[in-house]
Amino acid sequence: MSGARPGEGWTAPRSGGPVVLVAGVGKASGSRPAAAALACAASEPDRAALLIDLDEGRAPRPSLIATAGARTLERRLSAHMPDAAVASRGSICRLGLPADEDGIERIAAALPLARESAAIVHLPPGQLRLVLKEPRIRPTAALLRADLTQDRSLLALAARDLMDRGLRVAVLKQPPNPVISRLALLGALPVPGWVFPTGLHARLLAA
Repeated sequence: MSGARPGEGWTAPRSGGPVVLVAGVGKASGSRPAAAALACAASEPDRAALLIDLDEGRAPRPSLIATAGARTLERRLSAHMPDAAVASRGSICRLGLPADEDGIERIAAALPLARESAAIVHLPPGQLRLVLKEPRIRPTAALLRADLTQDRSLLALAARDLMDRGLRVAVLKQPPNPVISRLALLGALPVPGWVFPTGLHARLLAA
C-alpha cells in the first residue's frame, strides 16, 4: 500500500463535509479525545459533526445537554440505522461501531447521513489500513497521535502512506490532559486551541 500513487484506486471525495481519520501510532494514547476535540471544532449549534468511533461497539451515553444540530443528526442516524449505537453529546453526535469488517461497512453507510457536516472517524491502529481499502469512505485528511521519541519511524511510514493517497496529514505530539479529554468526549470543548496548535484543526477540516 505504501507504494500507491496519489489518488490511485480512489474516486472523488463525497459532495459533503470533510472526512478525517484519527488514529494512534504505536502505543501513543489520547487519540479518542483528540478525535472528539476535532469533532467539537467542526461543530456549530445548528450543524453537528459526526464522531464515529470504531473502537467501541457499545452505545455512547447521551448527555443531558445537546445542541439542536446534534439532536437532528442523532434522529437522522437512528431513522436510517435503527440498531446503531448513536447519541447526541453536547455539540457533537457520536456513533459507536465494532472494530471489524461490519463496522467498516457501517462507516460507509453512515457518512452520507452526515450530509454537509464533518465526519471524524476514530480508529484503533490495526484498522487504519482496512479503512483505507474501503473506497466508499474516501477520507480527506488524517490526524495521527504519536510520541515522536518512541515511534518516529513508524509515524514516518504511516504518514507517507497517507500522503501518497492524497490525504492531508497532521501529527498531535501530546495527548489532551484528562480534564480537556473529558470535555471533548462530552462534546463540550469550547476552544480548539486547548488541544491543537494554531491552524492545525482548520487545515484538517478544510473541505
